[in-house]
Amino acid sequence: MTDDTIDIEEFAAQARTWLAEHMPPAPRVTGSFVLTSTNPPDDVQLARFEKCRELQRRLFDGGYAGITVPRRYGGQGLTPAHQAAFNRELVGYDYPAEIQASTFIPCMAVLLEFGTEEQKQRHIPAMLRGEEIWVQLLSEPGGGSDTAGAVTSAVRDGDEWVINGSKMWTTAARYGDWAMCLARTNWDVEKHRGLTVFSFPLTTPGVDIHPIELVNGSTEFCQEFLTDVVVSERDRVGEIDAGWDVVTRWLYHERTISGGSPYVTGRGNRAHDGPYDAFEMIATARDLGTLTDPRARALIGESHTLSLVMKALAESVSKKMAMGTLPAHAAAMARLFSGTMNIRRAAIGLELAGPQAAAWQVDDDIFAQLGSGYLIRQVSCIGGGTTEMARNVISERLLGMPREHRNDRGPFRDVPRGPEAGSTTR
Repeated sequence: MTDDTIDIEEFAAQARTWLAEHMPPAPRVTGSFVLTSTNPPDDVQLARFEKCRELQRRLFDGGYAGITVPRRYGGQGLTPAHQAAFNRELVGYDYPAEIQASTFIPCMAVLLEFGTEEQKQRHIPAMLRGEEIWVQLLSEPGGGSDTAGAVTSAVRDGDEWVINGSKMWTTAARYGDWAMCLARTNWDVEKHRGLTVFSFPLTTPGVDIHPIELVNGSTEFCQEFLTDVVVSERDRVGEIDAGWDVVTRWLYHERTISGGSPYVTGRGNRAHDGPYDAFEMIATARDLGTLTDPRARALIGESHTLSLVMKALAESVSKKMAMGTLPAHAAAMARLFSGTMNIRRAAIGLELAGPQAAAWQVDDDIFAQLGSGYLIRQVSCIGGGTTEMARNVISERLLGMPREHRNDRGPFRDVPRGPEAGSTTR
């Protein structure tokens, strides 16, 4: 099965047989803890991540982990078309959705491009076996979408680095093993030029992780406080002060969470559309007795159409990027559509369900997800890179429109910053 000349249809047929024998069926409603109606107890969340590890190991043992990853790092060395074929066969089965982001995208993708050979050999097989779950320490409390404005600092001390600062909105940091972290290593150059990327275990002394509770009770996102965190020089990713070269690709891979990544198993980074899946919405309308209502049918049709357009757009953009007819910045197109689509589908779900999604019973999980999904709908335009930044990338990098004026040129040490950001500097 590892012959890179294997016919795609034959590969899909083999996968179909293997999945039926080795993978459990998907639960009726799946998705991120962010979209659950109540805050699951810690033991429930931990159990799901442990289940993801076990499912990932099944994929690895079966020869279906890292389908496009080179064989020397534990993958199968096949093509994105083989991965897409497997993803189609995977529909209806449970799989390790929660560790797709950030372990495989962007962290594994970044290591494949910028990691040393030793780093790749040490980490990528462990990722593919489910032994290492990675998170990305990128956003900061005072930085918003200004990734290059990072003020978390790293100071060299011989063969080690000492990191101090804080990171924000990290998905599943409480259940992760390793982190990829952006830090400032030079304050005397322009802000894009003084950054370096590091990796370290989340159990490293000085790493303090705090969950952030969202309006629906979810605690999947976290904030990290880094105090004198010692990192080995062997765990630096990319060149010193050239971290922006790494981050540019890092952000590209993050945008492919919306679709098009050759490293993702399944549809995007979640099992399916949850309560917005067409069959779920039909079942909801049937339960409410509105399935024959023209307005309800129009809402279901619009939601399903948006899903089909998203899939077609992601496939088209990813194929054209692979062929070189579109630049990597085109990933922002899928990111933008994904965010705006999810906002609209959240409104559709609430309108379809009506009062039941505004005040739901404890055991009404579908209505609870529709209601809470509407309350936190803006998450889809923030997580994975904001849609505002995607619009900037499309306008400036794809359409050639004039770039926005910057007032933060010159040595980053001299750039004015607010007190929250400045408290972690130098």
